[in-house]
Amino acid sequence: MKKKSLHIKKKIIKSKDLFPKFNESLTRCELCAHKCKADRYNGETGYCGCGRDPIVYTYGPHHGEEPPLSGYSGSGTIFFSLCNLGCVYCQNHKFSKKKNGKIISARELADIMLQLQKEKCHNINLVSPTPFVPSIVEALSYACSDGLILPIVYNTGGYDSLDTIRSLDGIVDIYLPDMRYSSDEMAEMYSHSPGYVENNRAIVMEMLRQTGELVLSGDGIADRGLIIRLLMLPSRVSGTENTLEFISKRLGKNQYLSVMSQYYPAYKARAYKKLSKRLEREYYDEITDKMKSLGFSNGWIQPFEEGFDPDFAGENF
Repeated sequence: MKKKSLHIKKKIIKSKDLFPKFNESLTRCELCAHKCKADRYNGETGYCGCGRDPIVYTYGPHHGEEPPLSGYSGSGTIFFSLCNLGCVYCQNHKFSKKKNGKIISARELADIMLQLQKEKCHNINLVSPTPFVPSIVEALSYACSDGLILPIVYNTGGYDSLDTIRSLDGIVDIYLPDMRYSSDEMAEMYSHSPGYVENNRAIVMEMLRQTGELVLSGDGIADRGLIIRLLMLPSRVSGTENTLEFISKRLGKNQYLSVMSQYYPAYKARAYKKLSKRLEREYYDEITDKMKSLGFSNGWIQPFEEGFDPDFAGENF
């Protein structure tokens, strides 16, 4: 407990030290890899559509995340509206593409975190947090000062700026990034995210440097570390096989992978030939075989199913 208390104290100090920096950054926003330089502090909106204050769509205990996050009491998930990615197949488009939700202050965000702790959640899971990092950091300072001790999960599409991730060292406990593409051409075409691959790989390496490999408590709940999500896309658009090779060579075979087969043509995907269908069984089998041949043994893979279950339905491999 003493060690955890020291960690929380460090988090509070670091958060307060970052207030001036982040407030200034919002006047010329470069929080994500778009680096649109919008003056969000004074009323402009960025590429993501976000202004100064966070917009929360919903929050509560979530039992559909990876097993070490959901555990037996649920992951304390906060879904933010809007997103800095432009995925044409977005399954959360009802709030990631619109300002559906409530604009709140950093203090109100802190109160949500504390409420999730009261509900016995295992962690605070921030979904699509990138545009709202300044408010999140401020909220964590308030919440930790008022007794928040849960691990902080940074659940991102993987298009944050490297400087943003570096600034979160000592604040985030568990990183949960997507690694969606191994081709910049595919990333720009289907997620409007130029330079995705180099940026994505750089920030995931930085995440691992900060937290190390995933550490589980005695009851199997995640305390600290990295979980990498790989969403397989049809027509080999995701290039998941190449991403697996990168992880194996640069990050190591001990990484926890969450390999997801849940794709279906949502949002605008039916207008794109390669994405207008479900994932192919042949590609699914190829990726699972690739994981085995590379020696990955930590993590989960969703079973291949015709229907879509919005909850995570994984099994150990």
